[in-house]
Amino acid sequence: MADATLRLGVNIDHVATLRNARGGAVPDPVRAALMAQTAGADGITAHLREDRRHIVDADIEALMDQISIPLNFEMAATEEMQKIALHHKPHAVCIVPEKREERTTEGGLEVAREENRLAHFIAPLRDAGCRVSIFIGADAKQIEAANRIGAEVIELHTGAYCDAHAEGDFATRDRELVALCEMATYAHSLGLEVHAGHGLTYDTVEPIAALPEVKELNIGHFLIGEAVFRGLESAISEMRRLMEVARS
Repeated sequence: MADATLRLGVNIDHVATLRNARGGAVPDPVRAALMAQTAGADGITAHLREDRRHIVDADIEALMDQISIPLNFEMAATEEMQKIALHHKPHAVCIVPEKREERTTEGGLEVAREENRLAHFIAPLRDAGCRVSIFIGADAKQIEAANRIGAEVIELHTGAYCDAHAEGDFATRDRELVALCEMATYAHSLGLEVHAGHGLTYDTVEPIAALPEVKELNIGHFLIGEAVFRGLESAISEMRRLMEVARS
């Protein structure tokens, strides 16, 4: 039987996307975070991008002030973001790649190529008490580099697996799932805590949730989209149910 401990982090970025499409103050991503907290989320994830396309600085300030569950602060490895993280000292920071032209994070961070820079970048964050997570693909080389630089957590990018499922390319989906399974096991063997996320839906979550080494799933866009039709609390409750089924 898989380890029953599996946390759900709810990403509220796209509540802010909807707000920013019109301008003004609604819908409020902090209200969504509080609702997710009430619905049983174990943490809140928010990505403050360099271009502030969804979450903005005031949102991070309000989240730190108002939520009582951990904040996972997603950020690029830039000096500006490091200063903001060191100011707020969230429970966790997740270092992600970022390109201005992308709609969402398209792949994992290239850690091995920037190992020295990233090691120096994350050291002050760790010293400040933040758990440092690195968002990477299912690649042994990147996992090893993340471990060497002192990350405590890796988050495996599940986007390729989810995209293949959505496209009906089940052979590719299954290959991606095997890679995720193998790399979750490998990362765990190195002493890293393993999280996973990106693109997960009701149709794709169970095989990932069933991986015993995975301790946390971070899910956002799908839950916010589903909330339009069934409400946020109901959307989160159903995701938790499927996660629990996978762990039973």
